[in-house]
Parts: sequence; structure tokens; C-alpha cells
Amino acid sequence: MTQHLDILPLTKAAFAPFGDVIETDPATMRFINGGTTERFHALSTAEAIGDGARVILNLFRGQARAFPFTIEMMERHPFGSQCFVPLNGRPFLVVVARDEDGRPGKPQVFMARGDQGVNYRVNTWHYPLMALGEQSDFLVADRDGPGNNLVEFFFDTPFTIGAPTL
Repeated sequence: MTQHLDILPLTKAAFAPFGDVIETDPATMRFINGGTTERFHALSTAEAIGDGARVILNLFRGQARAFPFTIEMMERHPFGSQCFVPLNGRPFLVVVARDEDGRPGKPQVFMARGDQGVNYRVNTWHYPLMALGEQSDFLVADRDGPGNNLVEFFFDTPFTIGAPTL
């Protein structure tokens, strides 16, 4: 048997315990390049912990998920944050959970708009990339370097996400 998870809108306040929502913020905007470019400054901070660690940029191509979808596991990265920004303007799902004594609690599911990205903080439990509708590309800032930067946890009782409204 599985437990049902509701899909919530992605907002800065709701996502704050897990990391940052990356979206335009008029409070951070300033003009650069002779007034031809709007810069939305310091929307998030990448983290890389450990000697020899660095932040790298990647392109991830996610295949669209079919629904209903079962969440059987979560992962976290103890030495670096992970940032996902959609490049195709398509919405995607973000599944996160609070840490409960070294294991994920009940997952929360957020619907990210195609103009929003997320940056998971170090050690934030999350589900891998969840593209919706069709194959989608994401710019990903990630940690590279020595050490095992992946911890996985498998639930005894999985969770189910119903079909999202796009």
C-alpha cells in the first residue's frame, strides 16, 4: 500500500526549509551592460564542502515521468548543494522531505513553473529529476570532487503522486 502525496505550488516561503527557489525577484534586479540587461543578483548560493571540491555546471536531460508515480526512495548529497534550472520553459515536480534522525520524513511535492529553478541545500532529502509532459533539459550546478556525495534511503511504505495538472 502507498500513501498519497498532494502537489503544492512552489513558493520561496514553502520551499525555504529545503533550499532556494530560483526565479526573478524585483528586489534583486539591477541594470547592467549599459542598461540593456536586467541582472537578478545572488538568487542562491552553491555549496561545495571538502578539500578539492568544486562547483561544476552540467546539462541534465530528463525523460517525462508517467503518472500515477510511486516514490520509493529519496537521496541527499552531504558535501554539496544541487541546483536545477529548466532550459525549455516546462514545469517540473520537486519532491523533498525534512530530515528525521538521518532519514527522510514524509515527502512534500511542489509544482515548479517553467520559469523557476531550485537549489537543494547540502543534505536535503529529495527525489531525482522529475520532468513533466516531455523530455526536458536542465542546467545543473553540482559538486564535483573527492568523497561519496550520495546517500540513498528506501521507504518501507512508498508514496504515490497522482497526475499533475499542467
